[in-house]
Amino acid sequence: MAQPATAFETEVNTDKKGLIQKIKDSCSVVPFLGPFLILITLFFFVPVILTAVISLTGMDFKLDWNFVGFANFIRILRDSVIPQVVRNTLMYVIFTCIINVGFGFVLAVMTTYFIKNENIGLFFRTVWLLPRMTPAVVYALLWLWFLDPTEYGMLNVIMKNLFNMPAQNWILDNPMKVIILANGMIGASFGMVVFSAAIKSISEDYFRAAMVDGASDFQIIRNIIMPFLKWPIMFLTIWQTLSLLTSYEYILLITDGGPLFDSEVWALFAYHKAFANFEFGYGAAIAMVLVIVGIAVTLLMLKFFGYDRMMNPSKLED
Repeated sequence: MAQPATAFETEVNTDKKGLIQKIKDSCSVVPFLGPFLILITLFFFVPVILTAVISLTGMDFKLDWNFVGFANFIRILRDSVIPQVVRNTLMYVIFTCIINVGFGFVLAVMTTYFIKNENIGLFFRTVWLLPRMTPAVVYALLWLWFLDPTEYGMLNVIMKNLFNMPAQNWILDNPMKVIILANGMIGASFGMVVFSAAIKSISEDYFRAAMVDGASDFQIIRNIIMPFLKWPIMFLTIWQTLSLLTSYEYILLITDGGPLFDSEVWALFAYHKAFANFEFGYGAAIAMVLVIVGIAVTLLMLKFFGYDRMMNPSKLED
């Protein structure tokens, strides 16, 4: 005759069943997450690991895997161009991010809150999205044409007609301002779309109640719209910061980092060292520093925006 199971055995069996059920639940999501995990592994983790390995070599145009340890990272500390590249990168990321997020917010408010007609607001948002839908080369060529240093350049023609100003070489005299403006204008469109969707998700009851209480437009934006947009603001600020740290295509097309490194940023510096000078090991080391900086910046910004506080719902104390 079988003996009845003890309380301990019953608990063990229950734990086994729970563990088996968890394994089954985990396996059920594999078909859905599998393709995504494969893509992330192939196009993110593998390149990062490969870059880390190459950064420890002195690989050049010969493609020899001669390991030199941390010599490339020591070279970064001694490179006389690095301080200027760091200053350019900080200036580029900070001011372009302000335009991307701040001007994107202004565009969203103008086309969703102040313009009540949805069709008109949608038209203006579509027009502002046109540069993002065009190839980067075309967008850069438009800026080069607009800022052409000859007397036939569009900006020079405007300034001559308005202020009788002689032709200026705007890109040569103000390379950082030009790339910040060019990247800021096209980057603001992404912020505009995200903020517009977030503003439209706010219940109309809040706006009606504020209007009944006599709140001004500025008070509504400050006390109703902005508090509801804390998540989009955090996301866009972090996303745009990381994107700007690693982006260089518009700088490459408009100024190519010149003149004399005046618009050279960290990501473009790594590109030039690796693919223009064929110093693959040194370029990979510069890129690895950027990966480490990106991780550190992300953690600091999550802390700054209070990510943990926003994730944990508030609890009323008894």
